Amino acid sequence: MKNDWESARESLSKVKVVSNPKNEPVTIFGGSEGLRCVGVGTDAAVFQSVLAPSYAFKVYAEDKASKIKTEAGVYELLEESPYFSRCFAVTEHYLVLSYEEGPTLFDCLLQGIHIPQQVIDDVEEAREYVRERGLNPRDIHLKNILFQDGRARIIDVSEYVLPGDDLRWEHLKNAYDEYYHLMDGRPVPFWLLETIRKWYHQRRSYFSSFEEFKRFVLKYTTFKR
Repeated sequence: MKNDWESARESLSKVKVVSNPKNEPVTIFGGSEGLRCVGVGTDAAVFQSVLAPSYAFKVYAEDKASKIKTEAGVYELLEESPYFSRCFAVTEHYLVLSYEEGPTLFDCLLQGIHIPQQVIDDVEEAREYVRERGLNPRDIHLKNILFQDGRARIIDVSEYVLPGDDLRWEHLKNAYDEYYHLMDGRPVPFWLLETIRKWYHQRRSYFSSFEEFKRFVLKYTTFKR
């Protein structure tokens, strides 16, 4: 594709992304008409421009800029895949990716949108594909998976060069298998999802195992058998 994404350069130059401590989402300063934020993470924010709507621009915080080339390298190794975005260009401050439609699984829980087993199976297949490319599929969570035409699309690959298994996907899959039927089709309040997220990140300080954490969450939420 030609570099028609460059029409968004000027508006992107008016945006500044700043990271925050304790693994909290970044803060965005500035902005431009025709530029909207479509996603926020702990290292970067993602924007879409009306001038180049088929692209997503992942703008990194200045102190996280070293990750840009690393993530671009991951996309290069992944090549074209039905499970991931495509990377079209790399600049000093951002990646130019294919814009992907669809709610995240986090949004699906908020809105009570049914998440079919096919999505879980797709992520499992995507993880196997990542391993076949010599990478490590980690940091896969509710906000990194899109529900797109009944299938899964993973939109953040920045940690696939890191070692170790953070177990985030394994824990999500386990929770889906055991407890999703309790909330399927029911909107989950934002405050509850955020509370569970924070409990999860602090679980090692208060719980001896993931099983104990799950029992605690079930006890203190409205989802009962």
